[in-house]
Amino acid sequence: MSGQRTGRGTEFRETMLGTVRLDGEGRTRPARLDLKVSADTVLRPAGTTEARVTGRIRIAGWADDPYATGELEISPLARRRIRYRLSFTADGRRLTLDGWKSITPFRPVRSMTVLPCTLYEDGVRVGRGTLRFPLATGLAPFLTSFRFPRRQDTGALAAPRWNGEPGRTEVWYTTATDPVTGAGLWLHHEVTAPSDGAPAFAHGWVAVFPKDGPVEHARFGPEPWNGCQDGFTAKGITARPGHLTGIAGDFGWDVTERAEDTPLFTFPRWAWRRPLLPAAQILPAARASYDGTVSHGGRTLTLKGAPGASARIYGHGNARRWAWLHADLGGGDVLEIVAAVSTRPVLRGLPPLVFLRLRRNGRTWPRRAERAAVGWAGIGRFRAAVGLPTWTVEGRAGLRRIRVEVTQPEARTLTLDYADPDGSPAVCRNSERADAVVRLERWWGRWRPEAEWTLDGTAHAEVGSR
Repeated sequence: MSGQRTGRGTEFRETMLGTVRLDGEGRTRPARLDLKVSADTVLRPAGTTEARVTGRIRIAGWADDPYATGELEISPLARRRIRYRLSFTADGRRLTLDGWKSITPFRPVRSMTVLPCTLYEDGVRVGRGTLRFPLATGLAPFLTSFRFPRRQDTGALAAPRWNGEPGRTEVWYTTATDPVTGAGLWLHHEVTAPSDGAPAFAHGWVAVFPKDGPVEHARFGPEPWNGCQDGFTAKGITARPGHLTGIAGDFGWDVTERAEDTPLFTFPRWAWRRPLLPAAQILPAARASYDGTVSHGGRTLTLKGAPGASARIYGHGNARRWAWLHADLGGGDVLEIVAAVSTRPVLRGLPPLVFLRLRRNGRTWPRRAERAAVGWAGIGRFRAAVGLPTWTVEGRAGLRRIRVEVTQPEARTLTLDYADPDGSPAVCRNSERADAVVRLERWWGRWRPEAEWTLDGTAHAEVGSR
């Protein structure tokens, strides 16, 4: 939810290979970095550009973290360096890789492609290494990966939509996974404007999904909704761009959020701008990272670079049935799914409408959000089989097809009740430690595997019903 500048930004991908030697070991380990770099401005070779980095760090026999995050300082002329600082997890420990390419005109190729680096844990050195950009195999993918997307102010997308009309619901929710403990976090903030014209009220909840142990949660509200210009605020509970804080029951949280990607419109853009559908959902940033603390029951969950996202919902209330998935696939890739059956008389007799958005290698598929839901004149719609503990979505668009299988184990699922603006009840079953298998195929004369992801306890999912 942290704001971004408008105008053009820069995105590219980079791979580096090399070796790392851990202190106390007498051997080197092969290492590989697959990174996605995002800057809020167009690169300035003569100046300094600050960029965000996400991706995967692999060190043979020791680390394989697809959720590495960090910063990149690109200053080849002004400071004669390109500095990398990445945080990642290895064997349950949080570490930092810090290093820079020292640019010199006397050895331009070597200085631009060799990265000496040091590994730290809590400021103490634990290893050293050298990584190299593979010119022969990496230059072409590197050059073709450059994109200059138009940036949108994500802070504006977090601003309240409700304009005083009765019968409306507005939601800000955040989900994240702690990369060290594997615990999941769910923060739900909601404004309900009753259909009978009664004053709008604010309420919500916080939940922690430990890797070992039962799910714990606490509700807050209802409180009178007095409005807020840039997010959600109600009696000490806030969800504003870049910062989430609050106290509910024995829970207390203070978490900062940093956007790691551009907005993702799960529903068509027009559905968010003009509330013609029963409801619409968006992500102000497709991916985000979280730092801070969540205390509950005498314990404290400390987040450092936890991957996740915040999302927004605005509409008339809950669907008749629905399923939702947010899956950080690592390496900057993300999948968002909403499958729902409307409560409206004609629509509630249809199978679930599926809105699926896969952002991979900086591009979003299907190209139009309507494609998965309506197909072409009703033909080729994506299909969803919604149930528990397992639900699925599958479909084809263009030369690609996808199958997603989500499992929400009962022990890792929290059941909570909702109330629509008209007072009718609904129930959701949410897991911030769900499992998911995503298979993507491409047509090359026959269907061939293109990518596959398996998430073990790091998917965020929900199934709801009346």
